[in-house]
Amino acid sequence: MLTYILFFVGLVILVKGADLLVDGASSLARRMRVSDISIGLTIVAFGTSMPEMVVSVLASIKGNTDIAIGNVLGSNIFNILLILGLSALLCPLVTQRNTVWKEIPLSLLAAVIVGITANDQWIDGAASSELNRIDGLVYLAFFIIFLYYTYGISQVTGDAASMASSGARSHSVGRSVLFVFLGLAGLVFGGKWIVEGAVQFARVLGVSESLIGLTIVAAGTSLPELATSLVAARKGQMDIAIGNVVGSNIFNIFFILGTSAVLAPLPFAPASQLDILMTIFASLLLFMLMFVGKRHTVERWQGGLMLLFYVGYVGFLVSRQMAG
Repeated sequence: MLTYILFFVGLVILVKGADLLVDGASSLARRMRVSDISIGLTIVAFGTSMPEMVVSVLASIKGNTDIAIGNVLGSNIFNILLILGLSALLCPLVTQRNTVWKEIPLSLLAAVIVGITANDQWIDGAASSELNRIDGLVYLAFFIIFLYYTYGISQVTGDAASMASSGARSHSVGRSVLFVFLGLAGLVFGGKWIVEGAVQFARVLGVSESLIGLTIVAAGTSLPELATSLVAARKGQMDIAIGNVVGSNIFNIFFILGTSAVLAPLPFAPASQLDILMTIFASLLLFMLMFVGKRHTVERWQGGLMLLFYVGYVGFLVSRQMAG
């Protein structure tokens, strides 16, 4: 019972920790005159992805690789289909040209790379499939390229008018730094309790750790992205709403999976291939919707379609578990 209580307490601490981290880091960035889209793609996206980071790395270190992998894949699917779907229902998401042609394709490329590197059996005829340490280093190299690209955006768009448009709170340097450290502490403790609770849930319910990772853990660690994008959409801050999700998905694969694979190779079960395909499909769907209906906009009906796809996917996961 204590494990279950700590799981939910850890979830609350995890989300609050991410909130403090984003608040403090965004305030520091704003003082350095960084643009909204850069904040959305990096600081907000990375801050709201820190729960996935902590949970996946801890799960990888403890040998619970199904939770580590399921958490990342499930979070990316949740981010696009559910978070952007709900955000679009609140307000149609108008997307910048750069996001359509560069950032969304990069998130799609990240999903495709997972499909390639996690298919040793199919491509090389190996006995099993895994992300090894070399794969992890390649992922981290892509992540560095993404950071360099985002830095270039900040140099072009970092004007004062953009700084004022987001309405983010500004704190003193000392208070901002304190928020960052408190946020990181909350992420570490909350993440540890979530991993332990998720393993216990899987044992008691008699389901796979992969299912728990793809659903409960993925949804729980994606709560910061959900809150951030919904609030941004309601306030009309489309760059942060979309940049948060796209940046988080790139961060999840290139940095989180990359770091996890470097720490300990991640074996991929055959069943995970369908989850990888769903991740690729969600990313491809987002790109295609940019050219259906109103150009470069996720409309309300498209948001509803994305939600239907997510409900269908979760239903498939449950039926797959019951059939297994």
